[in-house]
Amino acid sequence: MADTIITVEELSKLYKLGTIGTGSLRQDIQRWWNSSVLKKQDPFFSLDGNDKTESSQYLWALRDVNFEVKRGEALGIIGSNGSGKSTLLKIISRIVRPTHGTVRGNGKVSSLLEVGTGFHQELTGRENIFISGYILGMTRQEIRSKFDEIVAFSGIEQFIDTPVKRYSSGMYVRLAFAVAAHLEPDILIVDEVLAVGDADFQKKCLGKMREVSQSEGRTVLFVSHSMQAVNNLCDTALWLNKGRMQAIGPVHNVVNKYITQVQQNKLKQEWESPQTAPGNDIIRFKKLELVPQLEFPNAPLDIRVPMKVKFQFWNMQDDLSISANILLFSYGGDCIFDVPSPAVLCQKGLVEGECEIPGNFLNDGAYYISLYVVKDTTTELYAFEECLSFELEDFRGDIKWYGKWWGAVRPKLPFALKQNESAFVLT
Repeated sequence: MADTIITVEELSKLYKLGTIGTGSLRQDIQRWWNSSVLKKQDPFFSLDGNDKTESSQYLWALRDVNFEVKRGEALGIIGSNGSGKSTLLKIISRIVRPTHGTVRGNGKVSSLLEVGTGFHQELTGRENIFISGYILGMTRQEIRSKFDEIVAFSGIEQFIDTPVKRYSSGMYVRLAFAVAAHLEPDILIVDEVLAVGDADFQKKCLGKMREVSQSEGRTVLFVSHSMQAVNNLCDTALWLNKGRMQAIGPVHNVVNKYITQVQQNKLKQEWESPQTAPGNDIIRFKKLELVPQLEFPNAPLDIRVPMKVKFQFWNMQDDLSISANILLFSYGGDCIFDVPSPAVLCQKGLVEGECEIPGNFLNDGAYYISLYVVKDTTTELYAFEECLSFELEDFRGDIKWYGKWWGAVRPKLPFALKQNESAFVLT
């Protein structure tokens, strides 16, 4: 079904900085009477753009946000810290009231906005499953019927009768997510809490949310700074910036716009002396450069263009067997390749390296390079993370299809298609 399950219209949230309440008992009572009893606009938080709301005492966490979510859709909400993502989820979860605007929903909502919501420190994991499940809207019979499944999913069977005050943060989030995921809500809201878990559990959680969305037809709202997780789970994405909507649409399009906006190309870095250069007592970098082999000086950097990675570093010790590794990552979090150089016996002085990335190899998108210097092909001497970054534009040539081209790489491989001249008969 494609019916709308969440509608957000003209949603705004204004905070007054440094003060809880208005500052006087009379005004607090007046505010409560107008907002809660008469259901009028808050008199101390006017939405007139020319008044005090534009001063440094006030902060718009959200401003004029509008969107709809369909049943069974997975919506990823992305943006930098302070962009309003968590505020939006709290308003939809009815934890925080908006200053202006409306949110209309249809169905049971389950929210996992922080680790261990509703858990009591002195009670065991078993007891907290019942308490948390009840707070989230499950009946005792529902919790009992799903108890074994919840415990198995959390992976902490051995500690289920241990007080949760002795749990690690990872165990907390395992149990909390297991309870929320088995609530069978119409709308599952998940904030960045999954970052606490280990990689295997994060993968397990994403798989469960994908199952909830695609197989069971439930709606998922997912906030994460991992663009890889958002791309893998979500159908559409909403990009917030300083409380305002920047874009909403197909997840790959919005994520690419966001990455392009926040990541700037860094094609060259250079330092004059070892004293100011990044490194340590053994290795100090002098120069790093990504050199596109462009046919024309102003030609775009697209998927066809070969590129050379060039670097120089000072080696501070004699008789070192040195090799270097070039690691290429997408800004979605995937490692595209890890290329090592041969080891060379080096003396004190300047060491340089060069590696070519061929054209028609990478897909379009944003990338960054990390460079590792290694001793004896086993011991890391220095890791220069995210030292170069770049973006490749798309190129289709005579191809008329303009949808997303899948894959981290896009090699131009020998590929032939021909008509077989042998006769055939249709029966």
